[in-house]
Amino acid sequence: MVPNSPTREVEFLVQNQRFRIDRLTAAFTLSCALLWLAGCGATYDTSRIRDPHGDLITNRTAKGPDGKKHALSGKASWYGERFQGRPTASGEPFDMYRFTAAHKTLPFHTIVRVIEPGSNRSVVVRINDRGPFSPGRIIDLSYGAAVDIGLVGPGVFPVELDILQWGDGSRVRSK
Repeated sequence: MVPNSPTREVEFLVQNQRFRIDRLTAAFTLSCALLWLAGCGATYDTSRIRDPHGDLITNRTAKGPDGKKHALSGKASWYGERFQGRPTASGEPFDMYRFTAAHKTLPFHTIVRVIEPGSNRSVVVRINDRGPFSPGRIIDLSYGAAVDIGLVGPGVFPVELDILQWGDGSRVRSK
């Protein structure tokens, strides 16, 4: 048996390296194609959306500077002591006793009236954080705001949101 010559070993290594590069190129190309296809998803009307529990989230009557409806109704929850002093998404420290809230999309510093439809009690809060991250919820109130509206006990509760002022200071136009 004749041992492999250095030239044959080099040729084998070069071919093996080319095979690896070809596999990486194919994997990268396939990944890019799949990402591109995922971006081609259909859009849908978000004016009447059902949350994961089947509850309808409906647009209400408040209109913003762009003329679109922005107020919502849905489920709310509250958060408190575990987050006390931690930075919010806006950068300010969370104070569980201030009347603040977390919303997924409203601009920071937007002023919102949160109404509990059963008792018609309400509280005015300022959006300074992002959330809630639990399915089916539209707003997370600070502990202080939840106490003021009388909703600490239930934990999760139906609410209506009326946007009073956008984060840029512009007032909401009513329908």
